[in-house]
Amino acid sequence: MATHYEVRYAGSPRDVKSYDTERLRNEFLIGKLFSENDINLFYSHYDRFITGGALPKDNPVILNPIDPLKADYFLERRELGVINVGGPGSISVDGQNYPLDYKEALYVGKGNKDIEFRSDDPSHPALFYLNSTPAHKVYPIKKISREEAEVVELGSLETANARTIRKLIVNSLVDTCQLQMGMTELKTGSVWNTMPAHVHDRRMEVYFYFEVPEDQAVCHFMGQPQETRHIWMSNNQAVISPAWSIHAGSGTSNYTFIWGMAGENLDYGDMDHCKITELK
Repeated sequence: MATHYEVRYAGSPRDVKSYDTERLRNEFLIGKLFSENDINLFYSHYDRFITGGALPKDNPVILNPIDPLKADYFLERRELGVINVGGPGSISVDGQNYPLDYKEALYVGKGNKDIEFRSDDPSHPALFYLNSTPAHKVYPIKKISREEAEVVELGSLETANARTIRKLIVNSLVDTCQLQMGMTELKTGSVWNTMPAHVHDRRMEVYFYFEVPEDQAVCHFMGQPQETRHIWMSNNQAVISPAWSIHAGSGTSNYTFIWGMAGENLDYGDMDHCKITELK
C-alpha cells in the first residue's frame, strides 16, 4: 500500500474571484479520493482540514502520518471521522475492530495510534471517506449507524430541494473537538442540496458528492454571494469550501453528499443566509 497526499493552500476571496476554470479546480476540487489498496489525503490550510479516501481491496491499508503533520502517528494531535460509502468493511483502532456498513460512521479521537481499514469482500470493497481536524482533547471512539443519526427533513419538490439530512458526527450525538460530519440525501426529482445558500465565517466545509449516476454530474457553486463561481463535479469527488464562500450544488440527477465542517464552533445552525434574489 501507499499513502499519497497533496497540500492545498488558503486563498483570499479577492484573489479567487479572478481564477479561471483550471485554477479554480486545481485549488478547490479534490478529484481522485480512492485508489485500490492506497490512502489518498488532501491537506487544506483552511482550518488544517484533511480530506481523504481509503480503499482496501486485497489487503488492509494503514493510516500513516504525512510529513505536514510532523507527528509520530496520524492522530497524535488530531481527531478523525470516517463514513463508509462502499461495501461492508471494518476499521481496527489499536487492535479493537469496528465493523462499518454502507453509510455508517465512526468517530476516532485524538491519541489512537494504529488505524487499519479492511474490506469484507474484495469484489465489493469498502470505500472509507475520511475527514480529520486538529484536536485539543481526547474523546472516546463512537460508531454511528444510519438509524442512530439525527434526521431532519427539509425542502420540497416544488423548489427541487426535498432532502433528508442525517447528522452523524455532531456534538449532540458525539463528543468532538471541532469536527462535524453528516450526510444529505436528495429525493427523486430534487437537485438543489442547499438553497437558499449560506455562509458561516466561523467554519469551513468540505462537500463530498457520491451516488451521482455515471452519466450525470453536479454543479457546485462557491464564492462570495455577489461573486459566485462554479465547479462541475463527478461521482466520488469532493470540494473545499472556505469560510467566506457559499456552498451549494445542483445536479442533473438526484444524488447524495457528505458535509464535513471545522472551525470556531459546533453549532450546526450557525449560518448567515443569502437571499436567492441577491446572489450574483
